[in-house]
Amino acid sequence: MTPGAGSKIVVGVDGSESSLGALRWAVRQAEMTKDDLLVLTVWSYPERPAPFGMVPELPLPDDPMAEVRRRLDDVVDAAAGRKPSIAVRAEVVEGRAATALVEAARDAELLVVGSRGLGAIAGMLLGSVSEHCVRHAASPVVVVRSTDDAARVSRGSRQP
Repeated sequence: MTPGAGSKIVVGVDGSESSLGALRWAVRQAEMTKDDLLVLTVWSYPERPAPFGMVPELPLPDDPMAEVRRRLDDVVDAAAGRKPSIAVRAEVVEGRAATALVEAARDAELLVVGSRGLGAIAGMLLGSVSEHCVRHAASPVVVVRSTDDAARVSRGSRQP
């Protein structure tokens, strides 16, 4: 696809500082290239290990998907504005983030992700989702680091 001819940029957002930076970067890039922007949040029921398998974390909101959608709309409005100069579509899908992002970017010009999400291993400079995307996406991948990541690297430390 040629930029601006119905091509798209996909960006993954999970609410982490890194993903919000990726969203801001993707908005600016889409504005420059006149590409459409697909903002994707991947959601699943939060679970934790238990003696009899995985059980959902409680309490859940009455309509978890609606709550996730509301939060996504808020961050997209903050990054792109209420009347963006580009076509912006925000979607919430249920499943595994890495798989859903790679699939969504199958026909994209670019996939944009944060360097680390909300995963449990905070000291990692590249999270498992961003690493999976770099390895498996058909499109080029841009990994946007948060300011916290950049500060740790400049100090020579990988610890949070």
